Amino acid sequence: MTEMGKIIEAADELEAPVTIGAEAYISADYARDERDLLFRKTWLQAGRLEDLPEVGSFMTFDLLEDSILVVRTGADEVKAYWNVCPHRGRRLVDTPAGRRNARGRKMNFVCGFHGWTFNHAGACTYIQDKEHWQGQLDDENTALGPVQCDTWGGWVWINMDPKAGSLRDYLEPAASLLDPYQLQNMRYRWRKWVKFDCNWKVALEAFNETYHVPGTHPEFMAFGDFPGWAHNHGLHSNIGYDAPKDMEENSGKLRVGTGDDARISTAQMQNYTWAAANTNTTQTMVDVANALVDELPEGTPPAEVLGYWIQRSREIDAARGVVWPVVPSSHTAKAGTAWQIFPNFQIGHAVNNMLCYMARPVPGNPDQCYFEAAVFELYPEGGAPETDWEYTEAQDWPPVLQQDFANMAAVQQGMKSGGFRGTQPNPYRERAIPSLHMNLAKFMGTSAPHKLK
Repeated sequence: MTEMGKIIEAADELEAPVTIGAEAYISADYARDERDLLFRKTWLQAGRLEDLPEVGSFMTFDLLEDSILVVRTGADEVKAYWNVCPHRGRRLVDTPAGRRNARGRKMNFVCGFHGWTFNHAGACTYIQDKEHWQGQLDDENTALGPVQCDTWGGWVWINMDPKAGSLRDYLEPAASLLDPYQLQNMRYRWRKWVKFDCNWKVALEAFNETYHVPGTHPEFMAFGDFPGWAHNHGLHSNIGYDAPKDMEENSGKLRVGTGDDARISTAQMQNYTWAAANTNTTQTMVDVANALVDELPEGTPPAEVLGYWIQRSREIDAARGVVWPVVPSSHTAKAGTAWQIFPNFQIGHAVNNMLCYMARPVPGNPDQCYFEAAVFELYPEGGAPETDWEYTEAQDWPPVLQQDFANMAAVQQGMKSGGFRGTQPNPYRERAIPSLHMNLAKFMGTSAPHKLK
């Protein structure tokens, strides 16, 4: 036993109130250890397959001091390598200043220092004055170092640990519960990133619970209550909404508004969401919501408004070549509305769109992170917009996200206060937070949640 209480080490113990100290958020020593103990040992989402459209297409993924080069080597094959020349250690592909990553297409990769050249398979194909090494250079010590690479959900995933297990095993049960949503068929609508003044965990935790909606986003309360839950699933966790009686589909993200007339409140909520958040809906859903008052009689029960709104939107999309997957409401209730994929990625899923977040630490500074968000939806074949990662200052993001950002920076400051005793997350609505830290402690060896006395 410690002064705070018993250390939480098992998932079933997360149902109890816990406290989490500030070390994982503010300690420079903890931040330095994350590279070797955490990020080099876990599967990390490195980008989307659609950013690698043809053989030779590549993208970089940078995290702390490490850079990974991901290359499409065949129609159905993607490989990853350490983005470093084995000759003198220069990065093969530089990330341009102000860019989230490098992306393009090359027939080979040429080191900008001495011209060593590598093919898509990572083999070194040219070395100037190779004979000077007296026969000691071979295929193994001149090749690019391989990095484990696999795909799921339309993403490329990498793992820097050569002894790591399979991606599929790592992602379960999230992968099986998300597979019916066919996330691989969705494409970017927009994607933004920013360098932000908080630890990467503070950034993720601003979005892995719904408990903050009344306090942070009070405008949404005009459209209904947003009571939520969070569950642990091994390394990962998911969140969702408590569904009103007889409205199981409302446990997903396609929600009707409340009030005297669900036709009107649903339209108001959709218009506000589209304008102020630019996420979690589509133009089709907004347009159908705005027509509800003309297409349904006054007094239509909310459950019927929900059913009509979803079905009509599905039909209109199908007519333009956008086919939603069919996910039973019983499955939706289990899958929830978002998954926190350990350690630093969140997938907010629905049948026709998704909102994803990722946060990466800034080297040498536990008080900063790179935070990114991407909105996806289903498009007709060839109809997705051309997008790239856009760096956007915090004040230029959608207003709802700006409300979250204000909390993130303030939390980072507050955790350094001499009067802060540690977080005390809601054990039902915010369980994803102690779930994250319980798993972090297993990798980092410190800072596990403790039962709250």
